[in-house]
Amino acid sequence: MFVQDNLASSVRGALRGLHYRLSPQAKLVLVLHGEIYDVAVDVRRGSPSFGQWFGTELSAANRRQLYIPAGFAHGYQAISERADVLYKLTTPFDPADDRALRWDDPTLAIPWPLTTPLVSARDAAAPLLADAELPAFSP
Repeated sequence: MFVQDNLASSVRGALRGLHYRLSPQAKLVLVLHGEIYDVAVDVRRGSPSFGQWFGTELSAANRRQLYIPAGFAHGYQAISERADVLYKLTTPFDPADDRALRWDDPTLAIPWPLTTPLVSARDAAAPLLADAELPAFSP
């Protein structure tokens, strides 16, 4: 069940993420206007797919959505001039539980579509996957 909806607007090149929670939280992401490249990364230590990622284009035109399970980091880059992204959360936002990974971590090697991203100071200073505080995997 989703308990909170968030709406974020981004300009072309803006890269948000990679964000995750230590406690379980899943997301459903869709684009209301524009187009993004959306990425989910398994950050559950001990998971068989730890460190693996999936990326896809979401847009208002293709109407695709991406479900991001609990224990996955999430990030996206706006590839249209403007993108309005809606994401539905299974738990309310809690800043004390919020964490981030470096968007350009070489061990992940995510091929972001625009090579000169606009990144917040927080996201630019995020730790690499090897140094991050991560959620445990519970099968």
